[in-house]
Amino acid sequence: MGWCCLPTRANKQENPYSNCIGGIYSEKNIRLFSYAELRSATDNFNRTNKVGRGGFGIVYKGTIRNGREVAVKVLSAESRQGIREFLTEIDVISNVKHPNLVELIGCCVEGSNRILVYEYLKNSSLDRALLGSNSEPADFTWSIRSAICLGVAQGLAYLHEEIASPIVHRDIKASNILLDKNYIPKIGDFGLAKLFPDNVTHISTRVAGTTGYLAPEYAWHGQLTKKADIYSFGVLVLEIVSGTSSSRSILTDDKILLEKTWELYEAKKLKELIDHAMGEYPEEEVIRYIKVALFCIQAAAARRPSMPQVVTMLSKPIRINERELTAPGYIQEYKSNESKASTSSHSRSKNTASEDSNMFSTVIPPTVTEMSPR
Repeated sequence: MGWCCLPTRANKQENPYSNCIGGIYSEKNIRLFSYAELRSATDNFNRTNKVGRGGFGIVYKGTIRNGREVAVKVLSAESRQGIREFLTEIDVISNVKHPNLVELIGCCVEGSNRILVYEYLKNSSLDRALLGSNSEPADFTWSIRSAICLGVAQGLAYLHEEIASPIVHRDIKASNILLDKNYIPKIGDFGLAKLFPDNVTHISTRVAGTTGYLAPEYAWHGQLTKKADIYSFGVLVLEIVSGTSSSRSILTDDKILLEKTWELYEAKKLKELIDHAMGEYPEEEVIRYIKVALFCIQAAAARRPSMPQVVTMLSKPIRINERELTAPGYIQEYKSNESKASTSSHSRSKNTASEDSNMFSTVIPPTVTEMSPR
């Protein structure tokens, strides 16, 4: 028998699924939907309403009873938790609110079904809007692209540093950055990693098309910290500036986006990375964004800046001390069936770092050795 919730008769205006499910009560802001309601909202989960698919499940566009458009995410992985624990985690996620985070409206828990209901965002995901085969890069001026970079940085800074129980996203990538009608970015899928076994989350980041976002220490040693998110954010910035998907460069070129960027940096030709489809742009500012991204993707996790520091570096014309910058680490999965973690063969190896650097001096921690090639 599926878990269900019976409408109360006391107040006909009250949402019948707002407080109780199978005798379990939600005391916070979760709206509990019935499976029948979401099936109706999505026209029986019609594939014509399918708007996305990720490691956690398929997303459908739907319209609920009050006429509001929503994104309905049918979770495909089996939760490790019972209903009470699942709702507790959803309660936590639903109360994490920020302008650059996708709003979680509610959920459905009936039988084996685990479904999340989010706000619907008109301009879809960044990978479709900017990096997809049918995208219109010219629509993304530098003003829009820089605002997306900064907005995502602010959302991550909030998750990492500004809530009581910090959240490490684990899967920052273009398909998890959604855009509203004004191209304001919102991070999706935050907090979902807590709902599933670690191996499920890990697998979700290894599917084709997302490998380029993986921090080497996370991919190889399971070292999951905020620094893994920061690495992924750095890759995302390079994609936004170049208009190039990191996954496509892995599949079609001998050099992945990170490796190409580092070579252009060492050759002092970073301008060649910029997507000229966006029209006019302030060259000095765009180059600064690329350099900030390079700080984020350094091979040694401890050398990467924190997200609040990244926000400052992006939002202010700060002079960056490039003497503290070391080569990126990345995962290579082309030319061979065996993956390996690498640093640039032309890396300027740095075993020591100046503690009195005049580059945003607190950004780079002292002495850390780069990850060695495997």
